[in-house]
Amino acid sequence: MIDKLLLRQDPVKIGAKIQKKDPAFPIEQLLKLDEQVRALLVSVELLRKEKNDLAQQAKGGVTQVLRDRSIEVGKLLKEQEAQLEVAELALKKLELTCPNLPFDEVPEGNKAENVVVREYSQKPVFSFEPKHHLELGQINNWFNLEAAATMAASNFVFYRGQAAKLVYALAMFMVKHNSRHGFEVTLPPALVNDETLTVSGNFPKFKDDVFAVSQDGLYLIPTSEVALANLYRNEILPVDQLPIRLTSWTSCFRREAGNYGKNERGLIRIHQFEKVELFSICEPEKSGQELEMMVNCAEEILQALGLHYRVSLLAAQDCSFQSSKTYDIEVWLPGQKQYYEVSSASNCSDFQARRGKIRYRANATEKTQYVHTLNASSLALPRLMVALMETYQKEDGTIELPEVLKKELW
Repeated sequence: MIDKLLLRQDPVKIGAKIQKKDPAFPIEQLLKLDEQVRALLVSVELLRKEKNDLAQQAKGGVTQVLRDRSIEVGKLLKEQEAQLEVAELALKKLELTCPNLPFDEVPEGNKAENVVVREYSQKPVFSFEPKHHLELGQINNWFNLEAAATMAASNFVFYRGQAAKLVYALAMFMVKHNSRHGFEVTLPPALVNDETLTVSGNFPKFKDDVFAVSQDGLYLIPTSEVALANLYRNEILPVDQLPIRLTSWTSCFRREAGNYGKNERGLIRIHQFEKVELFSICEPEKSGQELEMMVNCAEEILQALGLHYRVSLLAAQDCSFQSSKTYDIEVWLPGQKQYYEVSSASNCSDFQARRGKIRYRANATEKTQYVHTLNASSLALPRLMVALMETYQKEDGTIELPEVLKKELW
């Protein structure tokens, strides 16, 4: 949720920032509704005051003039309170679909304008044509997509044997790494309510992307960021408690998987996947530095695994709805001959904090301020597994995992 005071102070500048992120967003409608609500609030307050004044005057004796005016004011107040309720509801509904403002350093445009800021190592070279992870999965009996589709639906996976062990080993490898970097290990609920998804920015705009347990009014988390963003909802944090750094390993559930073409078969895009998350809450002036630290933390994992990757600064329209600035870490998949995102690290500035009323106070004499929240995948497991399978494959289809992982397996 953006700061309406900023919008009122400079509607042209802030409106341009909103359109940099979402050219189709109806800024004029937002300004008009905001102005309408403010005007109605003033009018309603004046009518309430007049109603109280008339009641005081009537204590000295009721005249016909007082009676007529009281009736008139009562009718006007009822009408305008109803108008205010409708206008406030419309404004809130539109506000919740307004994207976060991109930072000035974020490039304009969409995916084509993303900027590669650095690469690590070189693409692996093979003396044979590298196989696709689906073929490698069949050779090694690592997963069964058909069985998963039979027991659930398409775009689910059933891991077996060494692959299942690898999922657990990778997750623990990453959680331990993040813990060493000062992130508290957490385990949030996998089911959350409507308000939780609204605070994180997933609702109402992306309500169709989540799996609903309608009988209980709950939803499966699309990422643990959703839960972590709500841990301090409606709280005022002392400044000496910041930054708060959290990490979690959860299953994530998304309905977005579908027919995305032959390049996104197998583990590339599925409904349920494991992911380790990083989440930070900090003072606004420190969030830029915090984002860089989180990206580096995620990069170190790929470096330890010996995988080639690149880091890209996303253009405004390619950033997530909640984000003011996003880096994607894209790992090279030899079997696909292209890069795929395994981590998205975002500075959400005060967007989620405003929705969740998460504030901090520098000292007892100062006003509260909204914190900044940040999140990063560290990392998404299915694509990481694909990268490991395709990078460390042998000509016969067997997979020789790096030494750092061998000691994590059993």
